[in-house]
Amino acid sequence: MERKGEIEICTRAYVKMCLHAARYPHTDVNGLLLAQKRQATVAGQDDCLCITDCIPLFHSNLSLTVMLEVALNQIDLWSAESDLLLAGYYQANSRIDDKSPSPLAQKTAGRIAEFYDDAVLIMLDNCKFTTNPRVPPITVLEQKDRQWVPKDKNLIMWRDWESSRHICKSLLEAKAYTQLVDFDVHLDDIREDWTNQQLNTEITQLVSVANGST
Repeated sequence: MERKGEIEICTRAYVKMCLHAARYPHTDVNGLLLAQKRQATVAGQDDCLCITDCIPLFHSNLSLTVMLEVALNQIDLWSAESDLLLAGYYQANSRIDDKSPSPLAQKTAGRIAEFYDDAVLIMLDNCKFTTNPRVPPITVLEQKDRQWVPKDKNLIMWRDWESSRHICKSLLEAKAYTQLVDFDVHLDDIREDWTNQQLNTEITQLVSVANGST
C-alpha cells in the first residue's frame, strides 16, 4: 500500500545525475528532476511520485540568473510536450565534504515547489559517491514550513537499486560521462542535445538487459 509522500527514483535519473557529477568533478553541477504526471487513485490520493529523468543544467556558473531562466522555460515546455513535469532540483557540490544545499539550490527548488507542492531537492553526497557505492550516495530533501529538510528514508523507493548501481558502475568505467550534454554545453553550441537522447537510449538498453529483456 502506497503511503503519502512516497517517491521512486528510476535508473535513468540516478545515472545521469552521477554522470554529470563525474564529468565535472571539480565544480558544482546542478540540474532539474522530471517525473511522470500523476493521476489520482481510486481512494482519491496521489500515486507515488516517480522521478524518471533529469536534465543536467550547469557546471561553470550555477548562479547565472538569466541563463537559468532560459533553461527553465525551455525545459518546462519540452517536459510538458513529453507528458512530464518539473518535480525537483539536484546539485552536487565541488567540495568532497559538502552535501548541504546552497542558497541557490534552496531558492531554485523552492521556485519549483511553488508550482508543484511535492517537489524534492536531491543533493549528491561526494563522500559516498564511488564507482560502486553500497548505498545510494544522495540525500533527498522536501520542503516543510519553507525549510528544506531530509525526507523520511522509508518514503524513498528505488525502481531497482542493484540494477541502477551496476549500470552506473558500467557507464562510469566506460567514461560515458563524456557523452553527457548539460545546458552549459548546449548554450555554447546549440547543436548539442541537452535532452541526451543518445545516452537515454543506452541506459534504456542496459536496463532491458538487466531485466532479462532483449
